Amino acid sequence: MTILPLSPDELLTTTRSVRKRLDLRRPVPAELVRECLEIALQAPSGGNRQGWHWIVVTDPGLRARIGDYYGRSVRAYHASGSSAGKLFQDDPDRAATQRRISDSSAYLGEHMGEVPVLVIPCIEVPGGGFPEGNQAGLWGSLLPAAWSYMLAARARGLGTAWTTLHLAYESEIAELLGLPAEVRQGALIPTAYYTGDTFKPAPRVPLDQVLHLDGWSRPGPS
Repeated sequence: MTILPLSPDELLTTTRSVRKRLDLRRPVPAELVRECLEIALQAPSGGNRQGWHWIVVTDPGLRARIGDYYGRSVRAYHASGSSAGKLFQDDPDRAATQRRISDSSAYLGEHMGEVPVLVIPCIEVPGGGFPEGNQAGLWGSLLPAAWSYMLAARARGLGTAWTTLHLAYESEIAELLGLPAEVRQGALIPTAYYTGDTFKPAPRVPLDQVLHLDGWSRPGPS
């Protein structure tokens, strides 16, 4: 498979969540997904446990049922007061961006089940219950690998999106896929060839607004 000629900085700054521009009709070769997952397995994990599992869903019936659960959750999210489109209404520039995100999120909510490949990164949790207190160590052993998968996909002409709203129906999807109780889901990553090629860095809050040097009350140098 041809790797796009992206520098590391380009790859890291142009891997965007692709929701509307996923090609729902073009099949994705299984070996291409495997290639991306092989790269994901090089990510760090706590104690080198490598307790991750990767559920790759291509069966049309299963995709449709997962898409139905995801769509229900997306519609509930958009009906709530906390949806992305309702944030930053006092900032015209950010509000416009949020409305675009909200629109594309709603679109994916209606079409998730049509995406050719759904990847669900999972982590083994002894007993199946999450530990009390800070869970950074647990999720830090899965989420870097999931991001590596998305970066590898971008480099190979595939679009992905980071989504977690399906977790409102985690138990139903676990039963659908036959997951054991000790395997918990961390995300749902739609994967497809993308349409168009205009990927660029996204607007972000200026670094100086979020950088702190040697403590919270000391902003970093500008």
